[in-house]
Amino acid sequence: MPQGFPDGFRWGVATAAHQIEGGNTANDWWEFENRSGSTVAEPSGDACDSWNRWREDDELVASLGVDDYRFSIEWSRIEPEEGRFSDDALDHYLRICEDLAERGVGAVITFHHFTTPRWIAERGGWENPATADLFAAFCERAAARLAGVMNRACTLNEPNIVATIGYLTGDFPPGGRDAGLRRAVNDVFIDAHAKATDAIKSGPGDFPVGLCLAM
Repeated sequence: MPQGFPDGFRWGVATAAHQIEGGNTANDWWEFENRSGSTVAEPSGDACDSWNRWREDDELVASLGVDDYRFSIEWSRIEPEEGRFSDDALDHYLRICEDLAERGVGAVITFHHFTTPRWIAERGGWENPATADLFAAFCERAAARLAGVMNRACTLNEPNIVATIGYLTGDFPPGGRDAGLRRAVNDVFIDAHAKATDAIKSGPGDFPVGLCLAM
């Protein structure tokens, strides 16, 4: 017999901030892709200018008839320096969520999709166990502002890919090639996910919190 999707199955689409917003100059990917000898064929530059054209993007998403839109919030825009949070950046993402709700689309927020603030990278990035606590603090601050308009939360997008390609094959920042370092970074990511989950759940709202793995 033909099998359909179960009741309650939700269709969605997803993007990543650095891949669409443009102008994210304060993160490790911007530095990496503009580095001499980089493996990146073409820097992101203005990308498709989604930072300014987000309403058009929301309209396109809604026109597809999907239930959810997963997009990431750019940590380096929200916290460009340690402990200095941008209300303007948080309000920007709040407006996106509110606009999606008006169009009948659920907002699924990814708190880390590959990019890390440069001030974090300069302290060792995900090699440094302290990054897990810094990430959790960022998630707590962002979730406090966005929880009321979030349908779901994703702490980390494919941390196994970041650890493997960033620290073993060298094709993601920081360009490492060390198996032991990859394992150590995986451990930091596991700690970061656990702490970020607690941080997000400690605030307002009652929604699922998970992560995305590349299988």
